[in-house]
Amino acid sequence: MRQLANFMNLIQNENMKIYRRVRTWIMLGIIVFLPILISLGVLAASGTDAGSSWSMMIIESTISLMLITIFTAVVASETVAGEFTWGTIKLLLIRPWSRSAILLSKYISTLLFALALTVITFVITLLINMAVFGSSDGEQLSSVAGMSNMEYVLQFYLLQFVSLIIIITFGFMMSSAFRSSGLAIGLSIFLLFAGSIITGLLAMTDKPWVEYILFMHLDLTSYINNAQGPFQNHPMSLGFSLGVLAIYFVVFNLISWSVFRKRDIAA
Repeated sequence: MRQLANFMNLIQNENMKIYRRVRTWIMLGIIVFLPILISLGVLAASGTDAGSSWSMMIIESTISLMLITIFTAVVASETVAGEFTWGTIKLLLIRPWSRSAILLSKYISTLLFALALTVITFVITLLINMAVFGSSDGEQLSSVAGMSNMEYVLQFYLLQFVSLIIIITFGFMMSSAFRSSGLAIGLSIFLLFAGSIITGLLAMTDKPWVEYILFMHLDLTSYINNAQGPFQNHPMSLGFSLGVLAIYFVVFNLISWSVFRKRDIAA
């Protein structure tokens, strides 16, 4: 129990590093006020007939979750590389914690930051659009019979968060392996934005090996309305995509822990 309490203190220490920075509160402000501004802007421009609260929630959530991915990629990329840049890594390693415990605390605190932003986005987009456009279920988001709009939104958020975890883990790996926050941030954002372009190009081929490429599985929300996924040439299932992502998740973490544990801390 004492070891667990010490580890929780380590996580708390990492959370304090995140939330003490001004940029973190700027990120939180953007996540809170952006959906409100979008809803009020649409209401002012088009009135209550502009769309349903559910469709507006999906639009705003998509934008916000993309921003959350970028924000969390920045945090994940700097959480290890920043310690080397600022020279504070030595202060951590002289304390009675193993390198694995230090790295795990950083990883968990980053995931908790991503989860907090995601929950805030869900609550804000739901409340503001219910208040502005009402709670009517007249427009069905899903083409699946019997699925309510709330069930669709919850699945949308869950699947988006899975993809978010993969990108966070990738940025964390790059930060641990190369000590460069700039490289880690750049490649994480590349993974987010260039993924759809690369996916479209890969989907045009009929080679079976493309089904194991990471980019093909980052958009899990397409499985909500189509059980075989978005690619006609490569029909897949949600379980298969989750399995492929799980393999990448393990590989990324193995690289992070292996490199960090063996790395020599230069004077």
